[in-house]
Amino acid sequence: FKALLGHALVKDETGRDMHKSWGNAIWFDDAAEKMGVDVMRWMYASQNPEHNLLFGYGIADEVRKQLITLWNTYSFFITYANLDGFDPSVKIDKGSLRKSDRWILSKIYKFIVTAEKHYSSFQVFRLMSEATEVLDYLSNWYIRRNRRRFWKSENDSDKIAAYSTLYCVLVYFVKVI
Repeated sequence: FKALLGHALVKDETGRDMHKSWGNAIWFDDAAEKMGVDVMRWMYASQNPEHNLLFGYGIADEVRKQLITLWNTYSFFITYANLDGFDPSVKIDKGSLRKSDRWILSKIYKFIVTAEKHYSSFQVFRLMSEATEVLDYLSNWYIRRNRRRFWKSENDSDKIAAYSTLYCVLVYFVKVI
């Protein structure tokens, strides 16, 4: 490898040294079991390696909310896409995209460009804060404002455009992360 980044020390979530005798030490196996390794990965990636890593179950609960939001977004998509038999390989007419579709697509394309910059400069912690923002745009703005498009009884071009947009954003987001 050409570069190695690591946190100086792993401290508890209040910034205090971890010691077994103080009762604030968290063993890896216990953390992996209780909070999950994906949560741990997000926590490590989200914190600047120039600083000590703050690690604890309270921080993990906040990170878990991000992953639950991603999971719920995926679950929403997969549930309705499967019900309607959505095929992502079918090309759509770009003219059928609404302003909201173009808006969220612009957010994910900007996220991709930003990700390349942050990855190449070893500043993944900056990318993770932007990932949280994009996830908020996707779940709290795009899906909430477009639910009725997914719930329509007919599979018209508007509904297919909504599915295609959500599929594209989810795939790109997961690839970047």
